Amino acid sequence: MSTDQQYISAFGEVLLFIIGGIIFVVGGLIASRLIRPNRPNAEKLATYESGEEPISTAWTQFNVRFYIIALIFLLFEVEIVLLFPWTTVFAKKELIEQTNGRWGWFAVTEAVIFIVVLGLGLAYAWVNGFLDWIKPDPQPTEYKSPVPRTLYDKINEQYAGGPKPKADDKL
Repeated sequence: MSTDQQYISAFGEVLLFIIGGIIFVVGGLIASRLIRPNRPNAEKLATYESGEEPISTAWTQFNVRFYIIALIFLLFEVEIVLLFPWTTVFAKKELIEQTNGRWGWFAVTEAVIFIVVLGLGLAYAWVNGFLDWIKPDPQPTEYKSPVPRTLYDKINEQYAGGPKPKADDKL
């Protein structure tokens, strides 16, 4: 048997396992659908929330700060995952002997550069206030509009259906 046929037969075995796995999963799903009873009622269709009846919808909007904190957390988790193999290989005596001691300096330099880049990213997030949970109120800039504020109020009354609270005329 030639080498090409061995590779094809090895890939053929993998393909058979994949096809068999798909058939097994789909067959189980179809069998469970055919065998199970289907008797829905109000209790079975209700949302289970620690035994309590839900009082509002579960589709609430999260504050975007949660996502920012989660992304920063993921970045540092990936850093740990990438640094762990480095620490296990760093002190291998075979590599240090084969490179006349340069391996250690190369590995340390590489890790320091990696950590500095992540530190700069953290500093950027910190300086821009992405880590501040309570953000300061933005101060509006003074804008000299050629249109007087009273005209804006008239337009708001006409199209919004009622008078709006009076604001200062600095707009």
